[in-house]
Amino acid sequence: MPRRTSRTALDRLRTPGRLTGFLKTASVCALIAGLLSPLGQAAAAAEATAANDYCGSQCSDILPPGENGNATLAQILLNQAFGSQPDHAEDQLGPYANLAKGYSSLTNATINTFFNDASFGVASDQVASTLSPAGRTDVTIVRDKKTGVPHITGTTRYGTEFGAGYAAAQDRLWLMDVFRHVGRGQLTTFAGGAPSNQGLEQQFWRNAPYSEADLQAQIDNAVANNGTRGQQALADANAYLAGINAYIDASDSGRYFPGEYVLTGHKDSVTNAGTIDHFKLTDLVALASVIGALFGSGGGGEVNNAISLMAAQEQYGVTKGTEVWESFRERNDPEAVLTVHNGESFPYATKPAAPEGEALPDADSVSTEPLVYDPTGTGGDQSASAAAATATANALTSAKRGMSNALVVSGKYTASGHPVAVFGPQTGYFAPQLLMLQEIQGPGISARGASFAGLSMYVELGRGQDYAWSATTSGQDIIDSYAVELCQDDYHYLYHGTCTAMEKIEQKNSWAPTTADGTAAGSYTMRVWRTKYGPVEYRATVGGKKVAYTTLRSSYMHEADSIIGFQMLNDPDYVKSPQTFQSAVQHINYTFNWFYADSTHTAYYNSGDNPVRASGVDAEFPVWAQSAYEWKNWNPTTNTADYTAASAHPNSIDQDYYISWNNKQAKDYTTAPWGDGSVHRGNLLEDRVKKLVAAGGVTRAALVKAMADAALADLRAEDVLPDLLKVINSSTVTDSTAAAAVTKLQTWLTAGGKRTETSAGSKAYANADAIRILDAWWPLLVEGEFKPGLGSDLFTAFQANLPVDESPSAAHGPTGAHAGSSFQYGWWSYVDKDIRAVLGETVQGPLANKYCGGGSLSACRDILISTLKTAAGKTAAQVYPGDDLCSAGDQWCADSIVQRTLGGIKHYNISWQNRPTYQQVVEFTSHR
Repeated sequence: MPRRTSRTALDRLRTPGRLTGFLKTASVCALIAGLLSPLGQAAAAAEATAANDYCGSQCSDILPPGENGNATLAQILLNQAFGSQPDHAEDQLGPYANLAKGYSSLTNATINTFFNDASFGVASDQVASTLSPAGRTDVTIVRDKKTGVPHITGTTRYGTEFGAGYAAAQDRLWLMDVFRHVGRGQLTTFAGGAPSNQGLEQQFWRNAPYSEADLQAQIDNAVANNGTRGQQALADANAYLAGINAYIDASDSGRYFPGEYVLTGHKDSVTNAGTIDHFKLTDLVALASVIGALFGSGGGGEVNNAISLMAAQEQYGVTKGTEVWESFRERNDPEAVLTVHNGESFPYATKPAAPEGEALPDADSVSTEPLVYDPTGTGGDQSASAAAATATANALTSAKRGMSNALVVSGKYTASGHPVAVFGPQTGYFAPQLLMLQEIQGPGISARGASFAGLSMYVELGRGQDYAWSATTSGQDIIDSYAVELCQDDYHYLYHGTCTAMEKIEQKNSWAPTTADGTAAGSYTMRVWRTKYGPVEYRATVGGKKVAYTTLRSSYMHEADSIIGFQMLNDPDYVKSPQTFQSAVQHINYTFNWFYADSTHTAYYNSGDNPVRASGVDAEFPVWAQSAYEWKNWNPTTNTADYTAASAHPNSIDQDYYISWNNKQAKDYTTAPWGDGSVHRGNLLEDRVKKLVAAGGVTRAALVKAMADAALADLRAEDVLPDLLKVINSSTVTDSTAAAAVTKLQTWLTAGGKRTETSAGSKAYANADAIRILDAWWPLLVEGEFKPGLGSDLFTAFQANLPVDESPSAAHGPTGAHAGSSFQYGWWSYVDKDIRAVLGETVQGPLANKYCGGGSLSACRDILISTLKTAAGKTAAQVYPGDDLCSAGDQWCADSIVQRTLGGIKHYNISWQNRPTYQQVVEFTSHR
């Protein structure tokens, strides 16, 4: 997942930038007249028939804003001038948004008011078009009237994958092109030098600085190491590419290619001069590296951990400081919500009894390795510097933006006796969306669901004939930091006693203004120094010796390997049971939690290449780059090692229920991000699903309701505020300002503590004052509670490990405004444990000290009341300062979800929900 600061790189991406300011309505109309003439694609109505569908019309899905993510220049101009939408660009946004106020009366019969029917095939009266791409006779692409989703049916494997590629380009060509350039570190040259573009390419290229030879080697290795399935994957990828490139050629000659190519200067709207480059195999690996880094690469942050540990030891002394640090780290908190909750232990990355090989930096010696060199023009101005700093921080923390949730209930506790699942990935909100829907039916492939654009040769999350699967980000640590001792100069290091030159990898970019991005001309060179232990990320001294800290990721140089697992998931002859499902996802080397449901069984498996570390190595901290501390049987040439056995990964079949919201997987299984403590957003699902299971008779509607209710909950209000009010109300509140605030907060809490509109479409929250007060109070109370005891330096250092807050408006949080996902990272567990301790309640895994008021209930109460009064006095405009979309003080707008523009089409913002972007509701009625 991306590394976190106040805004994520994807939140900031603007391609091709804002269009409203540079085109006036009159000029738009003139341009449109000349652009509506290119011939559209002819398609005769036809019927696609469902095959081997065992869901009994009880599978549903949704993916806003809409399936169609391509728009011609004429359509972009119409959208910018008049707000009109291309067909199927926005038709899933309304149903998705409406669930926030419609879920309370939901029944099984009304689920598809808010979701799509995800049955296989298209009824004859619902066929909108049928296309034989490039005139092929072995594949058809049928699109339905309601959503325009492509249903690809092939009679040959090649034809099927050709159709998948063609359909992907029809729906996401521009987005695919953007992200292949992101993966190659070439976004600014392709789309413009906006600071957001600079930051995005820097963030990803820093951690995956691949040459063309590196990308090709990953393909070769994936094919060579996977036998017939590897050969099939290569054939599928080539067919898929042929389909993409056939669409590029057809849309170019027919002049219906995405209009962003004109706006960014790649095509001429009058003469059609210019080219759209064909895709090649290495582009797919570049794309995969971006997606893997975003959502499936847990770990890192060891240097930050070392800095905060040393700050703790400086504040308290070595022994007590280490105890304090460990209590905040919460490696294995006994109060943490678990996905595998039957008590089974899966030890991984646990604290060694006697750590060995640690290479902690000398105090104040750490500096971040520069990435940008020789900047000119806007490549070196203040905005560029700020973007670079943000990108660096995003790239180097362990607190990656893990998202997605899952609710799965065993048939033993459902009304029908069949398992029920509501699950999906929370991948942010973009226009066009990063994911796309499709159905693929062909030899050896039978699935419907979502795939990342440009990687959709297989369905990555979805349903097969009689089973469905989904994933959440897991975040276990597959990234380690090594201290390589320098020799000769700053660009040589000791490898097994030999002074070895670092490898210099460079990417030179330059840009000029375009219609889409008016950023003035500029350029820079991105430079990474690469060692056998991975890219250099920091410089420091350790015991006076000059070192470089490197980052080694087990999936580095293996971005293509996971293709085999996805191939298996789509193969109806392979996945026939929970055991074969688990076997399939074991072939996915990214860090995910995988969930499964068929008509009888449920299952869970945690994937990822977890390296076997040397005895005594503590995964939390940097270690010396010496053979004694390397991964077991590590080969630096191939970056392969011994990995923990499949049975050592958290896994389960037919547990009573599973929940996941990026929480801790199982007992003794340590994840890299901080915050797996007593209060986690996973509790919002756990509490609701546990109650449903206890009552029995769970239905699809009931499980959707549980998800939707949790999606509107303020975690701080539901799980921490009651104890805060208990402290405040331990004596009569005499201050009128504080008393009024307490009354508002209590009233909101009694109403459920949710951030929900007064009525659908009102764009105003019920209990708005209470929400404003809590949003303003949280950072103030955390500082007032902890800073005096921790000291300024340690309080600041711990915030680098775990941000204090992640409210929906992101006024204080790391995900950026309007991103939907909230309450993943914050100090709610710390506040919860500390306040309960001050109240004299039992706390398992307590903090090492009592912090609020030094442990005095009355002093703690004084701090809470003082900070509450300050918060109550803050105006809405101060709490919600406004941005490009929202005026200052507009609370609803500040929280609202925006489909962030990655192309030329804009969409309206919707009321906040904390739920998956793509979501399935499934209940299979039978099995093969």
